[in-house]
Amino acid sequence: MTIYVLNLVCPDKPGIVAAVSSFLCAQNMNITQSNQFGDADTGRFFMRVGFEKTKEKTKDKANKKQTQTDIEALKSAFAPLGENWAMDWQIYDMAQKPRALILVSKFDHCLVDLLYHTQAATLNMDIVGVFSNHETTRHLVVRENIDFHYQAISAETKSESETYLRRLIDETGAELLILARYMQILSPAFCDNMVGQIINIHHSFLPSFKGAVPYSRAYERGVKMIGATAHYVTSKLDEGPIIAQNVAAVRHDMNVAQMVKTGREVEQTVLIQAVAAHIERRVLLNGHKTVVFT
Repeated sequence: MTIYVLNLVCPDKPGIVAAVSSFLCAQNMNITQSNQFGDADTGRFFMRVGFEKTKEKTKDKANKKQTQTDIEALKSAFAPLGENWAMDWQIYDMAQKPRALILVSKFDHCLVDLLYHTQAATLNMDIVGVFSNHETTRHLVVRENIDFHYQAISAETKSESETYLRRLIDETGAELLILARYMQILSPAFCDNMVGQIINIHHSFLPSFKGAVPYSRAYERGVKMIGATAHYVTSKLDEGPIIAQNVAAVRHDMNVAQMVKTGREVEQTVLIQAVAAHIERRVLLNGHKTVVFT
């Protein structure tokens, strides 16, 4: 059985759901899930439809070839409907795991969580490599039989490192970059070339507590909440469309180390939620915001 997902965004008007449902019915597809949202502010309509087609048992190689043929045929058949309704659309074969490249610096908590969830198949993606400007996490990556790519980065070599990173993306076929506490700023040109394909995580102390020791400064001010935000990366630093957020309470008797531990746990949870939503094709861009279907 092959599972597909259709995502679409278009001007909101009557008949969209009926048109999509009729198309899938004509293709002998069974709808298993449907979510839609009409944004009154923008006049845009957002829809995610899961559907399936039961297949006869065949040899694996033949079955894979047939699946590839099916999705191309579906895309070709849907194209006129998409054009008539001015849709921005995509059809995904959910059996095809997205290829992800993880970027990390020294802090390893988010990387470790991503490795675990991928190995446990709670994140249905292939990690095609890990890129870092430090050697700190090499052993964690190598023991999972994943390629580790290291480049020291300075102000003088930043352009060279991005050239290397672009080549790495091309060679691995990575369609998603996950910044798992990667402490380097990507250039506007790099970000603009991968809109909706780079996910970052950061703590909620920004912009109030910037710098190298934000937890210490927050501790001194007696903050009562620690939060984290996962968002798509844009050329505007930490201002991309938000995918997921969460918070944890800070007790009066917590020290800085306990605050750091709590903050990292929130970051792990939020990043996993955001990556899961993305690879399950549940996130649609809505200008500077996102529509995240459950």
